[in-house]
Amino acid sequence: MNRSSTKAQAGANLPALRHHNAALVLDLLRAAGAEGVSRLELAERTGLTPQAVSKITARLRAEGLAVGAGLRPSTGGKPRTVLRLVPDARFAVGLHLDRDGLTAVLVDLAGRPVAVSSAPLDFGAPADRVLADAADAVRDLRAAEPRRPVLGVGVAAPGPLDHRNGVLHRVTGFPQWDGYPLRDALAERTGLPVVVDKDTNAAALALALDDPGGDFAYLHLGTGLGAGLVLGGEVHRGARTGAGEFGHQTLQLDGPSCECGGRGCVEALCLAAEARGDRAEAARVLGMGAANLVGLLDIDRVVLGGRTVAADEDAYVRGVRAVIEERAARGGTGAGVSVTAARGGDRPVAEGAAQLVLAPVFGRVGGGL
Repeated sequence: MNRSSTKAQAGANLPALRHHNAALVLDLLRAAGAEGVSRLELAERTGLTPQAVSKITARLRAEGLAVGAGLRPSTGGKPRTVLRLVPDARFAVGLHLDRDGLTAVLVDLAGRPVAVSSAPLDFGAPADRVLADAADAVRDLRAAEPRRPVLGVGVAAPGPLDHRNGVLHRVTGFPQWDGYPLRDALAERTGLPVVVDKDTNAAALALALDDPGGDFAYLHLGTGLGAGLVLGGEVHRGARTGAGEFGHQTLQLDGPSCECGGRGCVEALCLAAEARGDRAEAARVLGMGAANLVGLLDIDRVVLGGRTVAADEDAYVRGVRAVIEERAARGGTGAGVSVTAARGGDRPVAEGAAQLVLAPVFGRVGGGL
């Protein structure tokens, strides 16, 4: 993914912020890519002194995270040494635990996938069996780069869940997971740090890092329906990390029953329309929910994803956009809101799960280790 950096955060020359300042430097190195960046430029962009930058970059080079990338002509004095990130110095694993499938990805520090696997998964099976499948996927990915350290495992799972403590709640259709300590159980099996978040939040994080700026909602329609919200440049999880349960807003009081126990939920209506082959109706229903979200949050864009959307991206983008524009034409909010599809089907979820591990390394909000 392209990690072009926006304006860098200001650094601080305080010992207590050593990790923070190093993260700022690492993020600028990542944004610079293969071209690299000089120490003087790093000092200018972070606000750190040249001496502080020299100490940080020396440490990063000693840890194998940065390397010299040649010399850049100077306008005065001797040429400047250019440094670049070493993307394959560290890796992170991302897992997408869906209701019927497991996608696993190993990414480098630049966020580039270097190994990907997918397999069926029965999320309704006993927890030990699901955890064994997840741990096996992690082991197999680590074997792809056996000499490189893996920083941790990010897990994207259906919500609702407790992101801070890595505990699942009553996943729609799978109430047996309520209260299960997924983070700690998988960490024990893999011997790696683990962070857990909702699948929609993981995808939203990846999208925000890839294309920063503006408030948006990521709507994921696959085996279920949920939302990931990015507000003020950060993934919005809410006070109890339960924000984004978009699929269970009621659109029809006397509508069909939903596995959550309610009736007429947007998820139930969407999936029912898809099941009978009426994709236009499914897109219209999704658009009604999206228009409600746009009206509530006044967001700039809506991004659609998930395997159901990927099966006919144009139909869903057209349908959702039409409802939002119709609402705006009647005087509601939504004028100028863009509606696009995320590429790659379910892969952005697994890649976003890996970003849950990488984001704190680069001083980015949204991670969890």
